[in-house]
Formats: sequence, C-alpha cells, structure tokens
Amino acid sequence: MIQLLSPKSTRMLVLLVCLFNCKLSSAQDIKNQTSLPQLLQKSKTAVFLGDSITAAGQYVAYTEVWIASQKWSQSPKILNLGLSSETVSGLSEDGHAGGKFPRPDLAERLDRVLAITKPNLVFACYGINCGIYQPFDETRFQQYQKGYLQLKQKVEAIGANLIIITPPFYDDLRMPLSGFSYNDVLSKYAQWLVSQREQGWRVIDLHSAMTKEIQAKRITDSSYFVQPDGVHPNAAGHWCVAKHLIEGLGGPKADESTLENLLQSAGLNDAQMALIQKRVLLLRDAYVGAAGHKRPGVPAGLPVEEAEKEASAIYAKAFDK
Repeated sequence: MIQLLSPKSTRMLVLLVCLFNCKLSSAQDIKNQTSLPQLLQKSKTAVFLGDSITAAGQYVAYTEVWIASQKWSQSPKILNLGLSSETVSGLSEDGHAGGKFPRPDLAERLDRVLAITKPNLVFACYGINCGIYQPFDETRFQQYQKGYLQLKQKVEAIGANLIIITPPFYDDLRMPLSGFSYNDVLSKYAQWLVSQREQGWRVIDLHSAMTKEIQAKRITDSSYFVQPDGVHPNAAGHWCVAKHLIEGLGGPKADESTLENLLQSAGLNDAQMALIQKRVLLLRDAYVGAAGHKRPGVPAGLPVEEAEKEASAIYAKAFDK
C-alpha cells in the first residue's frame, strides 16, 4: 500500500529539493564559468604581475607565442609588469638586499599599474618571496592571503578578470635552508590558492605540476635542476613554467609539449623568438617605469608611446607581417 505524504511533508521535500538544486547550480556556475581560452580571446590587454621570475620575461614570451599560434580572430596585447623582489604579502625580511632596500610591495603600485595598462585580464604569480625564505608562519601566511584578496578586489573593481598562478617550485637541493623545506612552505601557499577555486577563483597550479615534474626527473637523474640558485629559472626552467601555464590555459599537455613544437606551430625560428623576448622586455621597462615603483636598480625604459611604436615594429618583424 502506498502511503501518501502529508501536505506539510510534501512542502518540506520540495524545499529540500530546491536547496539541493540551488547548491548544485552554484557548483555548476563555478565549474562552468568562462573558460580561460575564452577569457584570453575576448581580452584586449592581458597583464602579467609577479616578482623577478616574471620580470625576466621568458616564460611570458613563450606564452605570448602560444597565444599567437592559436590564430584567434582576436588576441590580447601581452604586457609584462613583473618587478624583481616584489611580494603580494607586503613583507620583507630584515637586511634584504644587504639592507639597501626592503622588498617592494605590489599594493604600493597596483592602482597605478591598473590605471596605465587598463587590462581586461591580469595574471599574478607570487609566493616564492612572500614566505621570506623562512619556515612556515601563520602570520606571514595570513598576509599572503590578505594580499591576494586585495589584489582580486582591485582587479575586479575595474571590470577585469584575475588568473592566479601558484608559486613555482623552490629547489631545496640547489639552495637548502637550515632545518626545513621551503618548497613545502610554498606547497601550503599553493594549496590555499587551489582551494579558492571553490569560491570561483581562477587558479593555475604551477607549483604542484612543477614539483611533480622535477621530482620525477630526479628518479633517473638525481642532480637534475632548472633553477641554478634554487629560485631563478634558467632557459629550461622558463620553458617548464610556460608549458604548465599553457596547459592550464587550454594548450597541449605539458608532458607532451616541447619548445620546438611551439615554435614550429607559430612559424618561428630561434631568432624570431629572441625578437619576441626583446619586445616583452622593452614594454616591461616602459610600463613598469611609467607606473612607478620603489625598487632601486630597475631600468627606466622608453616613454610608453615610443616603446609601443618600437614594439610594434619588432612584432611585425618577428612574425614577418
């Protein structure tokens, strides 16, 4: 015999179903948010923010070449505004740079950077300096979280989108620190960023992918490295960063990707690739200088308008346009 639900029980069941569907819909909204390739295609200007690894420009140039190789009807202008020594946490260790200057704080220049570049899309890769090369500390970690929350709010306030890249691998083998693994510290930072995907954050987990790759290579070659000083990538290291970033942006799987294939797909040779890298650095110096900052020893760069003209000529020469 089938027992019918009372009107009260029926209303309760409907309410529970609605709540479940709302939660499911919310999860679907996060999962099905605009894809990263779509964000790239609809953006006019994409800005890269970060420390010295980003400022070096090589992985940014590789990423720009991959974007160009997609031959989309519209691709964003790529601007690298990385600044050496910078943190998103606003922290600096005692005696940084021999006591000459504290680490620059992204918050000090962020408003000016956004105003001068007017980006639709911002990439940010911070963390390797934010732990101050010390054991994990909850207070420092909270400052890192606060810095990224503020960055996200600022970027979204101008109508732009933020893509966060988790900090790169730190090579404890090349530059061991006393009594602890600094890469493990960065793993905690990366894990928190990845967890924010549940809140709709767009996060590419470079740290886990890079750590896994280097550890795997050391099974057969215990001395393998791509960061001679433990921090700053060599050419192979920049390609390691770029290929994982490109995979996160919808490109080929990193373990199947080679620089040679990238250049071939873009129709470039090594000399043309060098021109793209030159262009990235030319625009970096111009825009970083125009926005202003507090770090000594950074080239002033050309005036933005002059740099843009020269950069356009370099781009045309690199791609034979």
